[in-house]
Amino acid sequence: MGPYKTFETERLIIKPTSQEDAAFIYELFNTPKWLKNIGDRNIGSPEMAKEYILTKMQPQLERLGFSNYTLIRKTDTVKIGCCGLYDRDGLEGIDIGFAFLPEYEGQGFAFEAADKLKNVAFKEFGLHALSAITSKHNVASQRLLEKLGLALAGTTILPNSKEELLLFTIEK
Repeated sequence: MGPYKTFETERLIIKPTSQEDAAFIYELFNTPKWLKNIGDRNIGSPEMAKEYILTKMQPQLERLGFSNYTLIRKTDTVKIGCCGLYDRDGLEGIDIGFAFLPEYEGQGFAFEAADKLKNVAFKEFGLHALSAITSKHNVASQRLLEKLGLALAGTTILPNSKEELLLFTIEK
């Protein structure tokens, strides 16, 4: 793992996801909302989560300098969710996304983390635009994307999927 940047907000440490986060990623990726809104990644154990981190997250981090970030609450160093900037197949540009363990939803952490990564994407990583996708039924994510300044740009269907997703975008 190279010298990749960790970021902070008032309440969060935002660090690149690494193998040491495997048990947390396993838990998060198997929550009901993850499975409903993002999709089953077929991660059936912490060992499978470790492999997912190595094969899906790590290569993008090494290639672009950003990827998935584990969100750690400063008050007690508990891992509460993830937020990231993703080079996703079927989408033009970089996609911003977020997910939380159920007990940490609705406390403003998603906006805090995503707003920080949005600003970092433009100021430090030199990106000129971001996109985001969400299912049509995920109204909470739609509201958060709008609060972040992204606007509904249309719909899209990702490769190997049949679901039509809402596509949001923002330019620097």
